[in-house]
Amino acid sequence: MYERWLVGPLFRPWAEVTFEELKLSPGHRVLDIACGTGIVARVARERLGAAGYVLGIDINADMLAVARTVAPDIDWRVGNAGALPLHDGEQFDVIVCQQGLQFFPDKSAAAAEMRRALAQGGRLAVATWRPDDEIPFFRDLRRAERLLGPVVDLRHSFGNAALIEALLRDAGFHDVRSRTISRRIRLEDGAPLLRLNTMALVGMSAAGKAMADQERKHVVEDIMSGSAPVLQSYADGSGVAFELSSNLVTAKG
Repeated sequence: MYERWLVGPLFRPWAEVTFEELKLSPGHRVLDIACGTGIVARVARERLGAAGYVLGIDINADMLAVARTVAPDIDWRVGNAGALPLHDGEQFDVIVCQQGLQFFPDKSAAAAEMRRALAQGGRLAVATWRPDDEIPFFRDLRRAERLLGPVVDLRHSFGNAALIEALLRDAGFHDVRSRTISRRIRLEDGAPLLRLNTMALVGMSAAGKAMADQERKHVVEDIMSGSAPVLQSYADGSGVAFELSSNLVTAKG
């Protein structure tokens, strides 16, 4: 569902923006950290063609299984951002971490690994969603907390660009810069996004973690039913559309 319904409309636009900023050149070596099903790596491959090398790393083997099916010509490796599975001396001209840093338990270790993997003069781009208080669509969907209690939403937990800048400078990066990018996102069918978002909110709540599987499924359905008016309020023809904002922080090695 993630690859089929969300990657194209929700994640690809940010990958495109990132490479417009970084300007890939023939022969570049690109590393996609926390690659998921690999949209950043795939956009890099589209832009480089055979004149470059692309590696995607993710801790989730199931995500990588999808990535290998979609793009078997890219190098995919299972690994932790805090201890990247790289060969001796393996470095990259461009490193991207799109919507992954906020999930890393040891962000300093991950930043240090990014610095280790970046070649001299190479460029890094890190994207994290802005706080959901700034994104009305997701803020409205958090009304589910009335059924769940407090939710610590990791997806929006590292939205302060100044903290990302400080993290990268402490890791040895220079020329660190950030900007906020907003895009209007449109999905032909909002139902899969609503389901996946509801599942995420339930899974991130203390109440949801304590539920048995069957109870959790019932709660997901109840929340989806109660959230239907929110989806309708963002209707755009047969689909749904909303503004989404992300930090884009760039740096040099």
